[in-house]
Amino acid sequence: MKEIKPAERLNQVSEYYFSKKLKEVADLNAAGKNIISLGIGSPDLPPSEETIRALAEDAARADAHGYQTNSIPELRQGFADWYARWYGVELNPNNEILPLIGSKEGIMHISMAFLNPGDGVLIPNPGYPTYTSVSNLTQAKIQTYDLDENNSWHPDFEALEKKDLSNVKLMWVNYPNMPTGGRATRELFEKLVAFGKKHSIVICNDNPYSFILSTEYLSIMQVPGAKDICIELNSMSKSHNMPGWRIGMLTSNKTFVEWVIKVKSNVDSGQFRPMLRAATQALKAGPEWYAGMNEVYARRRVLAEEILKTIGCSWDPKQSGLFLWGRIPDRFKDAGEVADKVLYEANVFLTPGFIFGSNGNRYIRLSLCCTEKNLGEALNRIQQIW
Repeated sequence: MKEIKPAERLNQVSEYYFSKKLKEVADLNAAGKNIISLGIGSPDLPPSEETIRALAEDAARADAHGYQTNSIPELRQGFADWYARWYGVELNPNNEILPLIGSKEGIMHISMAFLNPGDGVLIPNPGYPTYTSVSNLTQAKIQTYDLDENNSWHPDFEALEKKDLSNVKLMWVNYPNMPTGGRATRELFEKLVAFGKKHSIVICNDNPYSFILSTEYLSIMQVPGAKDICIELNSMSKSHNMPGWRIGMLTSNKTFVEWVIKVKSNVDSGQFRPMLRAATQALKAGPEWYAGMNEVYARRRVLAEEILKTIGCSWDPKQSGLFLWGRIPDRFKDAGEVADKVLYEANVFLTPGFIFGSNGNRYIRLSLCCTEKNLGEALNRIQQIW
């Protein structure tokens, strides 16, 4: 029989780092190591009681279990109200909002809607690995742009202008930034909108972290004219403790949204309606909801900083988001050496920054999605080996 081979696009991607590493962690746990994971940013806190109640009530209805369209009107209106309340941005719920099965899905849909094979895409270094893997799957031509802590992890626009941008169609940005925790400013978003318009490059801002350890809620859509050239992704995974629910959204102008719908409508058949109804309820949360969640993360952050201090890392205390990003001491070869030492000697799993790009090679990342008890135990274990 003739050898069967996978599509060539699979040669451009590898298994997601966490997928592989968590298998190793599972093997270590099976051997009795009791690994404490500070790796993945999967919130361990529950959604609000009102959210869970809404899910249960609608799931009990006999008519709740059929196929759905792209969404329900209540959820699109809920996202519009949420943007108006917290970001001060007015959106048309009928044609400027598209709910998604998580914002990660949106990265693929946007790429498929805009990129032909060979089209250019600008991707941050360091940056979320999915931007690279999805661009490779769509056979786009990747151009990385550097982020540096000395520039607050913002793009260097002078360096960008020196690149050959003639074939670039998309630029991925992510603020509050993951993995670095760098914060955006209104001025940065204004520069990005102007850059996109100047070069006819669609600016895609991935914005799932703006409610975590931050009281300044920024959206690129706050800039006048941003809808003309920008797409913003948002997610309920982090802001409402609903990662497994897979509910996100994107917003842009009517035309861009319609293009993405053409892709999405051929990929999935909608989501479970009770989840959408519950998400609509979750979006009504008041300031006390976010404050309560952030009180927990703030206490955890203190312990995470003690871990970085023990390892000898430096970090920016102004960073926000669900992680803590620290620069490793010069005596270590790279972040992988630190991560392996902590894993194999202290039974604590943290993330080496190189998985986010070469500019992350001198950094490690700690997730705050871990109980104070386990963070305290992780700190104790690391102190014993350092």
